[in-house]
Amino acid sequence: MQNPEGAPPSTDAILAIVVSVVIPAHNEAGVVGRLLRGLLAGARPGEFEIWVVANGCTDDTAGVAGGFGPDVNVLVSPRPDKHAAMRLADEHAKGFPRLYVDADVELGSADVRALAEALDAPGVMAAGPERAWPADGRPWTVRWFYDVWHEFPTVRTGLWGRGVVGVSRQGYERLRELPPLLGDDLAASLAFSADQRRVVPGAVAVVHPPRGLAALLKIRTRALVSTAQAAGDPHLADVAGDDRTSWSDLRDVALAAPLRNGPKVAWFLAITVVTRLRARRAVRAGDFTTWQRDDTSRRP
Repeated sequence: MQNPEGAPPSTDAILAIVVSVVIPAHNEAGVVGRLLRGLLAGARPGEFEIWVVANGCTDDTAGVAGGFGPDVNVLVSPRPDKHAAMRLADEHAKGFPRLYVDADVELGSADVRALAEALDAPGVMAAGPERAWPADGRPWTVRWFYDVWHEFPTVRTGLWGRGVVGVSRQGYERLRELPPLLGDDLAASLAFSADQRRVVPGAVAVVHPPRGLAALLKIRTRALVSTAQAAGDPHLADVAGDDRTSWSDLRDVALAAPLRNGPKVAWFLAITVVTRLRARRAVRAGDFTTWQRDDTSRRP
């Protein structure tokens, strides 16, 4: 069901809402249907309020999402801007907990329920799912990097890099105070203390990694630029360094299995050096808006 930007949902629909799911989608026609099928499979009628915001699309993202009928609400914005797309959906969505889901991940109805249950616990304001990273068809240049990356404590406990961030009503109010940032999921993680956020074992998001080295370099550069931007924001500056990988983290990974992990850690360092140089150029130029997108992982 496609709605003009000014058309709110009906009163009957509002009364049935349990969880609002917001999906900002820029040229995601090839994968948004995959996500929506997973969300709707096993969902009870009216259990989820789903909003897809097709922003700045030159493909048929809106048409694909609209093909799912009244279970999916579609908003269309001419501007390619993820933050603005999420805020547009917030003007229409009524349900809490509220989930913000990247269109290129996979998430099921049971995963949404597990996240909603976690967010109903006292004191929990933000939550994310565990990650599943299918490695099929990925070269060693990509697999080795993520073999190391997944071992870091900050990667296991932070909400970023999961493609899904859920918030309670109180958590939503805190997120609204943040300015637009390139790394919205990093900001969402840093905005909450460790006891206010949860990684929920009962929920799993499939996050498709890049299929080649060039795409990996793009998204890692974007991640480092996002970290630098968060460190410069007064709302997050005090905690932005907490989610960075330390030399001791790398050492621990290498020492855990020297013969197996040593070459992988060396490769991880090589990727890090290259992407830090690229990120520094972007930061010096004040470029915090260029979205370095990986299109290889969006092959349906």
